[in-house]
Amino acid sequence: MDRHSPDYYVEPSPEATMTATRSLISHIRSFTSQPSTALVQPILTPRFAISCTPILLASLGALAKSDPNLAIQTHISENEAEVVFTKSLFPPEILPKPALGHVRGGGTAGKPRKTTYAGVYDAYGLLRENTVLAHAVHLEDEEVEIIKARNAGISHCPTSNFNLRSGCAKVGMLLDKGIKVGLGTDVSGGFSPSILTAVQHASIASKVVAMHHPPCDPLPPTGFASRQLPVPTLLYLATQGGADVCNLSSRIGSLSPGKAFDALVVSVRSDAGNPSVWGADLDIELGVRGSGGEGGDEGGRGRTEKEELEGMLERFLFCGDDRNIRSVYVQGVLIGGKELKA
Repeated sequence: MDRHSPDYYVEPSPEATMTATRSLISHIRSFTSQPSTALVQPILTPRFAISCTPILLASLGALAKSDPNLAIQTHISENEAEVVFTKSLFPPEILPKPALGHVRGGGTAGKPRKTTYAGVYDAYGLLRENTVLAHAVHLEDEEVEIIKARNAGISHCPTSNFNLRSGCAKVGMLLDKGIKVGLGTDVSGGFSPSILTAVQHASIASKVVAMHHPPCDPLPPTGFASRQLPVPTLLYLATQGGADVCNLSSRIGSLSPGKAFDALVVSVRSDAGNPSVWGADLDIELGVRGSGGEGGDEGGRGRTEKEELEGMLERFLFCGDDRNIRSVYVQGVLIGGKELKA
């Protein structure tokens, strides 16, 4: 970043930024003979458009073009004032024509008719399938189309968005549009590095979005827009969705054969030591079916093994913590959890 940031963050010039960036990329890739599959990867990070001059964004775009495997991450449309300021810094007449052409709206003589936040990144060649865009709280319809067309992904950071009073991203709408969405923490904009916290706050954010849907406007029979996100979708956002956003879906994100074994072994038994989680073993011992006296089997022992597992998953996602994690595996190697400590 070379402007609109604290003095101790502002770099002396675009040239100095690019020299340091190339040096860091080379340094990180030097750790392994197979950098394309390494666990630690460099990622091109313009903090956000506001903190970068047009010269710097153009230089970063040129670097990205020369290195298609280099991932990109930045912020987009986190709060309304940020969007307004971005548009003022990048009027349409100074934006280059996107290399892939305009997605919608065209323009005159290759220029867009108006500036959008996503359009700025697109103009400088920074929107593509391995671009991660954090927040996306206040996207315009045209931006949704641009992000979809470039196959970029959204990192939904609800804890940060609540903490900074930015608003609630319309994750359901993005999913309905076929846009890649995963979860992020954005510490220290947020206050917790836990993806479990992000899951819980993503659920709350979806409920806030649903509450703002006009009751007189009926929802379509299917889809996620303006609805509370169900537990399976929250699990998807925390796992496969994140892999999709990071453009790593062929390697991680699920337990499909051929993928790396990145997994948690979770216990929701009473001997896990977490009083916030009603032990599944107590359900059996006491013959409990519903978890709170409600009708049916929701949250407790289900009629089928699948329903029981769904209830256990919900307990962990909303009430679990590190005490419930027995093992942590990365690439098939045990690296954490209670079993490692034992």
